[in-house]
Amino acid sequence: MGTPTPYCTIGPFFPTQFADDCGDLTQFEGRTARGQHIILTGCVVEGGNVPAGNAILEIWQADANGVFRHSLDPRCSEADPGFFGWGRARTDAEGRYRFLTVVPGSYSGRRPHVNLMVLAIGLTRRLVTTVFFADSPAEVDDPVLSCVQDAAARGRLFAARDESLDTGPVPAYRFDIVLRGENETPFFLD
Repeated sequence: MGTPTPYCTIGPFFPTQFADDCGDLTQFEGRTARGQHIILTGCVVEGGNVPAGNAILEIWQADANGVFRHSLDPRCSEADPGFFGWGRARTDAEGRYRFLTVVPGSYSGRRPHVNLMVLAIGLTRRLVTTVFFADSPAEVDDPVLSCVQDAAARGRLFAARDESLDTGPVPAYRFDIVLRGENETPFFLD
């Protein structure tokens, strides 16, 4: 009989490396995405502020004009040819992740946002949340955001501008994710 695996550890277990370009949504088939390019970065932590290393984050979003590169979007034919709309990143040992993307456009009553999914060791299902962009979060009216009743929890769904992380003309936004415990990120059923 082999060595038993720890009873308290639940997969999935991911490879420790991905292709470098999975986190760059601004280049697709030799073209460059239109719109304001941004860095979306942050840390994923578990309860007690413990970094969640080797977690997988996937994002999907509309392009700068609010169009998804997907056949279910009636405006799919108008999608930015330089923007793929989906990306994947892995957290490092300190729980940090990074995407290069564009500020998404509004569409059908929705405010600019990025959909984000987290898979990590110890999670029994994927976690899905939404990242909003706004200078005045209290003034944002969005049907998904309105599902979160607590004002402090709603505030945790907004990426914050972080000039210390800018790279040249590309502004950076920080969105930290707390998987459980105090200041937990609001997650939605998908």
